Amino acid sequence: MRPPLLHGRCPELTDSLPFLRLGEAPTPVRPLPALGTRAELWVKDESGYGNGGWGGNKVRKLEWLLPEARRRGARTILTVGGLGTNWGLAAACYARETGLEVALGLIDHPVDEHVRAQLERLRASGATLHFLHSKNRLILAAPWLFARHTRGRSLPYYLPAGGSSPLGTLGAVEIALELGAQVEAGTVPEPAWLVTPVGSGGTAAGLALGLRLTGMRTRVLGVVVNDTLRLDPTALLGLARRSAALLRARGADLGGTAPAPGSIRTETAWLGDGYAHPTRAADAALARASAEAGLTLERTYTAKALAALLALDAAGRLEGGPVVFLHTHGPR
Repeated sequence: MRPPLLHGRCPELTDSLPFLRLGEAPTPVRPLPALGTRAELWVKDESGYGNGGWGGNKVRKLEWLLPEARRRGARTILTVGGLGTNWGLAAACYARETGLEVALGLIDHPVDEHVRAQLERLRASGATLHFLHSKNRLILAAPWLFARHTRGRSLPYYLPAGGSSPLGTLGAVEIALELGAQVEAGTVPEPAWLVTPVGSGGTAAGLALGLRLTGMRTRVLGVVVNDTLRLDPTALLGLARRSAALLRARGADLGGTAPAPGSIRTETAWLGDGYAHPTRAADAALARASAEAGLTLERTYTAKALAALLALDAAGRLEGGPVVFLHTHGPR
């Protein structure tokens, strides 16, 4: 099994922070000249990552979270998401392979063809699904969910939406370390911006921390696609710092490494009417990505992020060097 780059960067974490490889690394980078951007545009394509029933960046989080669940003696993972949750599906697919059960608390959002397909996949995954409809009802149901999924003396291992805990965030740290190695090898130029959708915050936070560890000056541009969580730069930097604190608590010598103010910028103008609500700009970006760049996007996360990238580039707001788009959607 290929060890994670984080263990190579901090070998003292090898024993204290277990890792379970679930995909083939590194994921590829390639230029996207066909989209006609002013900035030199590249993609780091996470869509192929994951050897199980779902792929993409959510699998990166599970590589750290599943070993921790086993270390704690948990028998069930309890987590939450929307009806079409990519995170919940990835958790269900990969946890089952390690002998863990998964229970999902789901809340409503607009349903399209993609969401209907995800629901069918979720029902086939073996996860226990609880349709709780709203965030308030989910919060009220939390004690019952914990009781319902306790096995003997083993409480369920709870993971927040998107797996965006300080530990889950290390999945995106690994992505940034990979990108740093690809820059060092001359595969891709050092980008000025690394663009990602922001649904629960873990990817943007982990990228900021990982980029800091590489020594690159790349900034994270997070396109916010969720209106149910606080996802401003202060909140994202706070999560990145909690991940750094976790690494130090497990024995890593990071010195004074921490993402600086300004290392994450967020954009909210491409959210539309809310989480999973379609927008015309996102639909146009999705069509362009398929026709001109060979990328399979979806309407909730990646299409909105690319729509923002294209508009900001056209307005001259992504100056300073190359731009890398992180493609996070991994259908199977």
